[in-house]
Amino acid sequence: MNPLRSKRPRSRFPPFVPAKSLIGSWHRLEHSRKGSKWTMADYETITYEIEDNLATVTLNRPESLNGITNTMMRELYECLGEASGDDRIRVLLFTGAGRGFCPGVDLKASTSGEKQEPNRKEYFHITSLLHEMPKVTIAAVNGACAGAGFGWACACDLRYASSRAVFNSAFLGVAISGDMAGPWLLPRIVGATKARELFFSSQKFGADEAERIGLVLNTFPDETFREEVQAIAERLSRSAPLAIGEMKKNFINAENMPLRDYIELETERHTRTGGSEDSREAFHAFVEKRDPVFKGR
Repeated sequence: MNPLRSKRPRSRFPPFVPAKSLIGSWHRLEHSRKGSKWTMADYETITYEIEDNLATVTLNRPESLNGITNTMMRELYECLGEASGDDRIRVLLFTGAGRGFCPGVDLKASTSGEKQEPNRKEYFHITSLLHEMPKVTIAAVNGACAGAGFGWACACDLRYASSRAVFNSAFLGVAISGDMAGPWLLPRIVGATKARELFFSSQKFGADEAERIGLVLNTFPDETFREEVQAIAERLSRSAPLAIGEMKKNFINAENMPLRDYIELETERHTRTGGSEDSREAFHAFVEKRDPVFKGR
């Protein structure tokens, strides 16, 4: 056995196993589709659509700016588990309905006395799914983004903000140390010291500041925000599926692997994708000056 391969670390959560073995809820796929768009049925607090190779997950409690409930945690965990194992999907766009992205836990719902379904420890691996699934995940931050919602945005590969987006780690304000891996993710985005400042101060900051510190890639006017991000997501979704999935795994492995171990894996993936049918198709399409037609093999 190659000694380098034997040292590969195992993820605490297995993001690349087929979704059926994680959740087993494929019955949610609605069979009445429009064109190439499929809509996932039966969700109360989120919507889930797949069009061509782009999935869109929308937190859908606009009356609370998409505040989190236990039901939302369960539904999002199930939905992202399905998306992770769906070979049709190359890009997942993650956003919120209405004026908010996600302000964290819905405190009114949690203190109202209404009976809520129990939360499960594995639901906190929503962050792992967003960060590690072999798809490009894009956070379209359209409004208030705080608490656990802040962590979910940080878990995505790419982040874009509407001009009216507002960010806040927010945990110290409610005397909580933090969740959804924000302190693990944010230093990798903005640097260790800036991440500490944002968590310790718990102060609000706007989209322009988020772009300045590198938390988001671009800020777009609110009037055109969704169209701008949709165009980015659609362009990425036309990428070769095998290559984009293996590239995502490269980035995940690079976070915690020694360089020599990483190069071993990267070389295997380079050889596999370079010899693929999709790679040959990309070459021929370039020579023939046409769009490639990828098949994921």
